[in-house]
Amino acid sequence: MTFDSIPLEALEFTLAVERIYAALISGADTEPTLGGKLLYAGELDAKGRALMVAGNIAGAASLGVTGDSAAGKQAVRDGVADFLVNSLDEGLRILKNEVRKREAAAVCVAADPGAVEAEMRERGVVADLVAPAVDSELPSGPVIVAWGVAAAPAQWLPRVDRIALECIEKAGGLEAGAARRWLHQAPRYIGRMAQGVRVLRCDSGVADELVERVQGAVASGEIGVEVQVRLAQRVG
Repeated sequence: MTFDSIPLEALEFTLAVERIYAALISGADTEPTLGGKLLYAGELDAKGRALMVAGNIAGAASLGVTGDSAAGKQAVRDGVADFLVNSLDEGLRILKNEVRKREAAAVCVAADPGAVEAEMRERGVVADLVAPAVDSELPSGPVIVAWGVAAAPAQWLPRVDRIALECIEKAGGLEAGAARRWLHQAPRYIGRMAQGVRVLRCDSGVADELVERVQGAVASGEIGVEVQVRLAQRVG
């Protein structure tokens, strides 16, 4: 697999999830987590799906809604949602338990979004988190690194991921915790949709070291396939 063979929509979805994750987790502690928080993702259109996945990665308990039963079932198949229920009451019972345990969970209610939101207002259900303001322009310093491998991603992508993690740990800083969580959790929640592509927000120095170390690992045979790495200052 090369970047040219990765569907553009898969790469765009991964980048969208990363942007939302970065906005959600900004200002969090060294070991960032949104465990114990309820996130309302709204309707599970493309934006809602990306928000739900970002919430999962960040550790939140997330609620989404769709009036399209086929879309709800697809969200479960894709790993966007863990549960598909028929009422807000069912969804809240699941989420209340996950919030208490401070664990990530994603529930999709198969109902009209307007009706569900009206019921939420009537019942006084207020989410801790909603869709954050997302800026497609990266601040000065950080870059987005994207990588993929030519074959056997289940075998070789974790090797590249480990190099990236080592570069992050070496650099340290306030952003290291968020990047570490992203590397650990994003493959679990994005894997089936992103088809073997990884993205990472990091300082340019970390990106340069990552590229150099990956090239060295390929040259030495430590990584036995071609690895494509791309860097971008802008992701929008």
